Amino acid sequence: MVQAALRSGAASRRAVFEVFARHLPHGRRYGVVAGTGRLLDAIEQFRFGPAEIEFLRESRVVDEATLSYLASYRFAGDIWGYAEGDVYFPGSPILVVEGTFAEAVLLETVVLSILNHDCAIASAASRMVSAAAGRPLIEMGSRRTHEGAAVAAARAAYIAGFGSTSNLAARFAYGVPSSGTAAHAFTLVHDSEKDAFAAQVSSLGAATTLLVDTFDVAAAVRAAVSVAGPSLGAVRIDSGDLAAVAFQVRSQLDSLGAASTRIILTGDLDEYSIAGLGVAPVDGYGVGTSLVTGSGAPTAALVYKLVARSDSESGQLRPVAKRSVGKPGRGGRKWAVRELGPDGHAGTERILLDSPAPEDSGGRILLRELVRSGSVVGREPLAAARARHREALAELPPYALQLSRGYPAIPTVFGVDGEGA
Repeated sequence: MVQAALRSGAASRRAVFEVFARHLPHGRRYGVVAGTGRLLDAIEQFRFGPAEIEFLRESRVVDEATLSYLASYRFAGDIWGYAEGDVYFPGSPILVVEGTFAEAVLLETVVLSILNHDCAIASAASRMVSAAAGRPLIEMGSRRTHEGAAVAAARAAYIAGFGSTSNLAARFAYGVPSSGTAAHAFTLVHDSEKDAFAAQVSSLGAATTLLVDTFDVAAAVRAAVSVAGPSLGAVRIDSGDLAAVAFQVRSQLDSLGAASTRIILTGDLDEYSIAGLGVAPVDGYGVGTSLVTGSGAPTAALVYKLVARSDSESGQLRPVAKRSVGKPGRGGRKWAVRELGPDGHAGTERILLDSPAPEDSGGRILLRELVRSGSVVGREPLAAARARHREALAELPPYALQLSRGYPAIPTVFGVDGEGA
């Protein structure tokens, strides 16, 4: 596309691309914006170095004129987006990229690969946090996904409310708090379960978490308390009927004087099983596979579409949109405002064309400046995105947090009196 556009002259036309989802997966009621910080880093570093240029030349992928363009490529346009941690709905313009056609179209894959993954993980994580009803969650999915995706997933889950991750690379790169426990292999490499517990407590202290379901849970709990004493930090249960075992272990711990010892459950949990464990005497959960696969929705189904481009004669932007059956688009540069009702709850996601909502519109303006003339201006601490997500959820009507399938929590309305998406 870039080579052909350079030849036709369209490469230098001003263009506006928009990232949005036509629908939410699995009848969910909201999505969560995540990955913005990673995306800004990626755009800032997006370059074609000598090795890449030589590869393209040897492979004869593009011509010399295009290679020359790529060798000096720097995104010099503007980007606006929903703030990381905010929620979105069908049709929400969560990212708006303005620049020349060539510089903006080159970003499509990196934009979608980051946002589709991170939004999917954060959206699933948010539902799990709601289901946990205040009990802490540990992200433990690194062994169930690509090594790079594991770090991104830990970051996205933390934004959505997870308390920590077992992935130390996520702590190193982003400051996500880390925590973890020993595996069954640690127990099996010792001569006895008690020896394994003694080694762990000797090294890490009584506040550690001991895994008690390698053999017999009741025997393991007795051994754990005998080694660590009543100040044992926690026990982890990874198999069996988790609710029933949790009740049994809680009763046993209390009888042994370890009333303050916490119970952590792991083992193929998702938002539905977490909700089902709400009545069990549980102090926290570790979630892996379901989290890093988006709990059945591994992509946010976001698309990157050209919605406006400059006219060849006047140079003014004019709306453009595809008209194919089943996937019609809505042309025009868009702005968004979340209108709030008297109770403070969001009532409408209103999408305006061409001009932003005035500051006194009565709603919350959603698009923020992220990149100005190629320079990142919207970078912020991860803690800000985490706090924003809590605020965004509190703004939604209560039924938005239901796990059952349903319609988006609020309608998306285009224009002043437009129809919902």
